[in-house]
This record gives sequence, C-alpha cells and structure tokens, in this order.
Amino acid sequence: MRGVGKVMLAFDEEFDVVVVGFGFAGAISAIEAADGGAKVLLIEKASVPGGISICAGGGVLCAADRDKAFAYLQALGKGRTPIEVLRSLADGMTDLEDYVRDLAKINGAEVVGQQGRLGLGGLGGIDGISLNPDGTVPDEFLGGGSYMLPGFETFYYTSIKSVPKFFPEKEFPAQSSSSTQKSGTFGGGVRVFKVVYDNVLKRRNVQVRYNSAAVRLIPGTKQREVRGITIKGENGKHTKVKARAVILACGGFEGNPAMQEQYWEGMPIGTAMAKNNTGDGILMAQELGAALWHMWHFHGSYGFRHPSPDYPYVIRTKRVPNWKPGREQTAQVKMPWILVDQFGKRYMNEYHPYVQDTNHRPMQHFDPVTQSYPRIPSLLICDDNGRRLYPLGQPTYNDPDILHYVWSQDNLKEVDLGILKKADSIRELAAQFKMKDPDAVEATVDRWNAAYHRGSDAEFGRPGGTMLPIDTPPYYGAEIWPLVSNTQGGLVHNAYQQAVNVYGEVLSRLYVVGELSSVFGHLYSAGGNIAECFVSGRNAVKHISGRGGK
Repeated sequence: MRGVGKVMLAFDEEFDVVVVGFGFAGAISAIEAADGGAKVLLIEKASVPGGISICAGGGVLCAADRDKAFAYLQALGKGRTPIEVLRSLADGMTDLEDYVRDLAKINGAEVVGQQGRLGLGGLGGIDGISLNPDGTVPDEFLGGGSYMLPGFETFYYTSIKSVPKFFPEKEFPAQSSSSTQKSGTFGGGVRVFKVVYDNVLKRRNVQVRYNSAAVRLIPGTKQREVRGITIKGENGKHTKVKARAVILACGGFEGNPAMQEQYWEGMPIGTAMAKNNTGDGILMAQELGAALWHMWHFHGSYGFRHPSPDYPYVIRTKRVPNWKPGREQTAQVKMPWILVDQFGKRYMNEYHPYVQDTNHRPMQHFDPVTQSYPRIPSLLICDDNGRRLYPLGQPTYNDPDILHYVWSQDNLKEVDLGILKKADSIRELAAQFKMKDPDAVEATVDRWNAAYHRGSDAEFGRPGGTMLPIDTPPYYGAEIWPLVSNTQGGLVHNAYQQAVNVYGEVLSRLYVVGELSSVFGHLYSAGGNIAECFVSGRNAVKHISGRGGK
C-alpha cells in the first residue's frame, strides 16, 4: 500500500526544495531557500515568468507597528482566519521595507518607502503637509489600510520607483499593465517583479524551468507526509522529483470556471488576467486531505469583454483611486458612468471605497422569481463628455499567446470594435441592448442627473465628488461583467505556512504560500497580497531551515 511500511519510492531527480510557481511568492521562496544553501528547483507552468504578480499595482503593504497591524488584520478578517496566522503576517510586515531595499541592491532599483511620512499613529507628525479644503488630513497621510479599522494608521507602502536600464516592454513583452500603456498611471508590479526576478537569476543554486506544470504531489512512507512532486515538462514527459520540502506558490483558480461555479454565487465571472491559474495547487493538496478556507472570497470588480476570441480576458474599467469610508469628501476623481441591471435600474454605488476589490459583489445577486442573474451582464451608460474624459478600460495581462490589446485614449476604437455602442438618445441606446424596459432606463438616467445637481446620491451613497451628469449626446453603452483579479480562498495553513488537513494536522514537508492560501478571508487591503507573498515565502523557508519555530 502506498505510503505505508517500507515501500521504496522511485524518483528521477532530487532537490532540497521544489517551488511551484514563479510569481512573487515563488520567487521569494526560491531566493530564501537558495540563500540558506538549498539546491532549489523553481518550476513555472507558463512559458514566461511573473504569473499575475507582474501585473500588480506594485505597492508592498508595510507596517510600522506589529500590534496595530495585527489589530487591523483581525478587524478586516471578521474572524475568518486563525489569530496565529494573522499575527505571523503582521509580524512579517514590519521589516518588509528593509527587505525590499536589500533585494533592490541587485540592480540599483530606486525604492520609495513612506515610513516617517504618515500623519497619525506616532509615525512622524503632520507638520508642513497641505490639508484638504475642509481642513481634514489627506488620505495619503492616513496610512495604507484601505479601511479605517483599528490600527489602519500603521500601514504604508514601499514600492520600486525605477530600475536603471529596464524597459518592461522589451524584457517582459508578454505582460501589459498600465506601466506599459500610455493611458496608465500605475503598474509598479512589473518593477517589483524585475527586482525579485534578477535576484532569482543571481542564485546559481536555483534551477528555473518554464512550461513545467506540477501534476501530483508524491506522498511519503509516513502518514501525512509529502516527499516529492510529479512534473509534466515541456516535452510532455512526466518527471518524479524528490524534495526535502515542496512549496506551492502557484496561485489560485482564476482560470478554472468549474471550481468557480462550485464556490461562487454569480455566474459567469470572467478573469482579468489569469487563465493559467487553474487551481492546480489546491487540487493536488486536496488529494492528500488538505483543508480549504474562504473559497467564496475573491478580489475583483467589473469590466468589458473584447469581441475577439483571441482576447479571452475581461478588461477592467479604469483604475480609480480608493477612498476611505467616513471620508467620502476626499473621493474627487470623476467616474463618468452608471451601471443598470437588465430591468434598467441602478442597484449599487458604482464607486466602492475599493472598486477593484468589492464592486463585483452586488452583481452576483440571483433572482429566484426570474431564475436569473439580472445583473450579469449589466449595462454601463455614459455620455459624450464622459467618453472624452479618459480611457474607460484598462487591459491587464501576462500572456504571450493572446491578442495584445491597448485601449484607445478617446474610446473611439472601442466603438468601432463594438465594445461600446453609440446612440443619440438613452431610449435608442436601451433598444440597442434589447433592454426589457427602455422607460425604466430613461427614468434611471433622469434620477441620476437630478442627484448630480443635488450633489448627492441618496439611493446608493456614491460620493458626490465622483459624480458626473449623463446629459450630452451621443450616449454610450457597454455590457459589463463581474471579474476576478485574484482569488483569496485556498489551502488552510498554520503560522509557518504548513498545509494542514481538516483536523488541523500538518501535512509534513508541504508548504503553501501567496494567493494560493491567502489569509484575507472577508475584506482585502490594497497591497496586502504582495506583502503576503513576500512574508509567506520567507516564513516557509525559515521553517524548512529550522529558523521559524517548531
């Protein structure tokens, strides 16, 4: 019987540590293991490195005070993640800026850290900063926590401002974030990835293999033990690799609709950028009895579908700045559209405090009377002034095999492609989308315009500073779909990143890091996944090497 007695396991290769996935979490795991003297195999399913990490915003969430960070993570998670796991992340966030600065020495990257600039929590005072017109402190000085929960003020971001002689479009041509588009205003993830990528390449005891997918974990001869992994290589050959430890860093299930249908309410949910993330790590660990947590939770928003099958991703709407609940007056970036359901009615504030995290949630409503999802798809409506304001869409991907698409500055290319439709009246626009009740659509736009002139959205509480009227023809519309940027649910782990089964028992020699096993079980805080990738990779290797507790 497999895994019992003195059965000898046959292997083709042997490494000290095998890391699955070459995003942030996998790269950090490989770097740390190599620096500890381990012989490391780093495999990547795709033909290019980076995963979805390379598409990230690029802010690494750091903390000045571990106790405040822990309090915030507890409040954010609503009790869905064990205390000791949250404490481990909070502790790891406090030295992240120094760690990033150390990594950046590899290529002379310029690091920007905000510690000492924050206005609250004993982090340097607020003397000399410009206040908002109403006398309040600007949000950038309130700390990096996305919500004003206990401890939020301790957080700040560390990012890579520049890397000498680095041209993202040349070195990583498969990726497209706003850092490589003229319309973009962020996209520092590619610069952060350049730093960790160069660090991986420097380590001679790290062997990197692309087009190499993890297929199955190999159990050991002891109960609840992993002794290796089976890999399907570029030539289709299966190789059994023995390892002292296996670290799964292969992301979530953004590209697995079958898994999504089992765990999420809404259908369908498009993926913004991650067709290769098919839940492989989750499925492999489940075979050995691994437990799961908060599988319902994902980071996402809403966006457009491209008409070409060669572009399989949902294109996110323009990234707008976050705002903090209770400080609605600071939300001043205009969002020129509203969303209506298939009955022509608004159903939510289109500009949540963190659009890219929670605005998909109201879209997943199921109506048992009509046996339908009346908000999937929804209809985006704006006028000509809104169309001229800025590019409405923002393609983001890391995929060499798809149509590479850049959204136009004036949104007119998208009209020609049919992503956006144009009409001289709201009623005509409703007819083009075969809306059930054109009168309701007209009435909704009229109510919106009246709300704009009053300066407040009494129906759904959208901040007044984000509102624009929809009153200048021609009018534009588009089908809008909920999307996932990255999943948060996955494999349960302890404070040392060890996978555990449903009884809390450790699966020996198996470690899970990054978004495959995210601690964010209820709400997400911007920059937290990057921080988690760094901290979890470091913690896993500390434990493997005997430096991280029992």
